Amino acid sequence: MVDSVPHAGFFGHPKGLGILFFVEFWERFSYYGMRAILVYYMYDKVINGGLGMDQTTAASVASMYGALIFMTGIIGGWLADRVIGSRKSLLIGALLIMGGHIAMSLPFGVPAFLASMLLIIVGSGLMKPNISNVVGGLYDKNDSRMDAGFVIFYMSVNMGALLSPFIVGALQKNYNYHLGFLAAAIGMALALIIYLIFNRRSLGLVGLEPTHPLSAAEKSRYSKMIIGAVIAVAVVLIAAQLTGVLSFRTFSVVVTVLGVILPVLYFTTMFRSQDVTATERSRLLAYIPLFIAGVMFWSIQEQGANVLSIFANERTQLDMNKVFGFNYIVPAAWFQSINPFFIVLLAPVISALWAKLGKYNPSTPLKFAIGLLFAGASFLIMVIPTMSGGHSLYHPMWLVTSFLLCVIGELCLSPTGSSVSVKLAPEAFSSQMLSLWFLTNATAQAINAQLVNLVAPLGYANYFAFIGGLAIILFVLMMLLNRWISRHMEGIH
Repeated sequence: MVDSVPHAGFFGHPKGLGILFFVEFWERFSYYGMRAILVYYMYDKVINGGLGMDQTTAASVASMYGALIFMTGIIGGWLADRVIGSRKSLLIGALLIMGGHIAMSLPFGVPAFLASMLLIIVGSGLMKPNISNVVGGLYDKNDSRMDAGFVIFYMSVNMGALLSPFIVGALQKNYNYHLGFLAAAIGMALALIIYLIFNRRSLGLVGLEPTHPLSAAEKSRYSKMIIGAVIAVAVVLIAAQLTGVLSFRTFSVVVTVLGVILPVLYFTTMFRSQDVTATERSRLLAYIPLFIAGVMFWSIQEQGANVLSIFANERTQLDMNKVFGFNYIVPAAWFQSINPFFIVLLAPVISALWAKLGKYNPSTPLKFAIGLLFAGASFLIMVIPTMSGGHSLYHPMWLVTSFLLCVIGELCLSPTGSSVSVKLAPEAFSSQMLSLWFLTNATAQAINAQLVNLVAPLGYANYFAFIGGLAIILFVLMMLLNRWISRHMEGIH
């Protein structure tokens, strides 16, 4: 299949990388643009074009949304491998995502919102894992350009995430929410048009067919299982609606339970498998504290899009005339560009630092510990301005500093987590181990759906101190467990 791909045409890389770069840029533009104003749309008054939810519910729903996107990625990867191939999964996912953003741009209130969430969750689950698979398929396994190709590709993620809050946030501030959501839909439509025009001549045969298609017997068995599952879910939803149990609060509890159970089941299946050797089981044991550390980190990082997003809108001085002396009111959504900005700025610095340290490069557990330290510090520093209580507006540099500290932690922990997941994976579960790593984010956001309920009763200062303090406690535990983890990694560093 690699032979069917034009091997040049995009800065010395396969021509198809340029198409996928463009598609991913606009998909991330649409996702992060929509997310930048989503929580405001949910809790703003109906008269202002919002849905009129309370802030706690809005923050919880935003967390559920993020968790379900990562959970459905497991299903999307399975469908691509066993049923329809990565390219069809990518295309169907992109169409659903565009439909979701279009639904959100329509002024039909909660029904349009729910339809949009469903479409984007399913679409992202189909697209997110499979576009990376297609990128990898452009290269031979021994092609020295592959790592650089992925670096170029992932730059599209941060470029889309950096640009979109500025555009979507300005549209929401100066016009309305629906125009902002429409901009996200247009971005996704651009990606689709370019993909449909150029994919066949640029991507060859890569990802057209499933890599491990279902046998006839498996098709029959899985069809029955899926039909049974759909019927069961439908019955439960209907019963919940009739009894008055169905609500965002109930659904958030279900998502949280799923977020905890799924990784436990995933891990248990691998650990008890007869195909896993004693050495591989030892490495899986070492992976447990790393997974827990990852969940704690993403719990803090992902609150940038709900708790800190609300803080930016409600408690941060956005009038620059009162801060820096020039007359402009900054849209609160612009704070969502801070994270990708610092990632683009600091990623080369952190990468160069690890290379410079050479043999003194911190071990994997220590990098995880450092990530937790900075994540905890990013919340603890927010205790300083909020200790006085009241409803005064705080200097925006507090939020900027918080995002900066969390990004440093992210650059220490996130790339290391992806890498060590591949290195520690049992041979029989090599691809599924990376799915397990993605579940750190799903689990974190599922837990966040409950944690955000503590903001109102605790107040910002106590809430930041509580979550930041948990991260520091885990940092200390990771430092204490450093040697144990390293020993059980059995030669992996």
